[in-house]
Amino acid sequence: MNSLLEATPRKGRAALPLPVGIGLAVGVVQAAAPFTFWWVPAATVYAMSIAFIATVYIGFAVADARRNVLIVETIVACLFIVVAAFGVTGSPWLLVAGFFAHGCKDVWQHRTGFVRGTRWWPPFCAAVDWVAAAILAVAILTGLATL
Repeated sequence: MNSLLEATPRKGRAALPLPVGIGLAVGVVQAAAPFTFWWVPAATVYAMSIAFIATVYIGFAVADARRNVLIVETIVACLFIVVAAFGVTGSPWLLVAGFFAHGCKDVWQHRTGFVRGTRWWPPFCAAVDWVAAAILAVAILTGLATL
């Protein structure tokens, strides 16, 4: 039985439009997350989001069960957590960079298959990250975001 995100019998890149489409929608929701947590500063909400999404790959690495994958993914996640932490009190562009860089990491992951078993997740997550980064960048440039 196919999963929801693999609703057609297609394989490979042809099966990706649905996860990417859902990722685009989730990216908009991600960018709007500070409205949900209105009592928390927006920069903190975005930083927590970046830290959380980075740690998801630690779970994938644990499932992969290769020591080198676990080490690399943990180091990468820690780097994103540091960027997110600096983004709380530093330049809001660090948060944009964190989302954008995580999207780039997702694309790299999808192309190389470094972590086994992630299937549709990297393209989905790249879409989320890049949409959130783009919306946040536009909000900063237009003055709509006060981080």
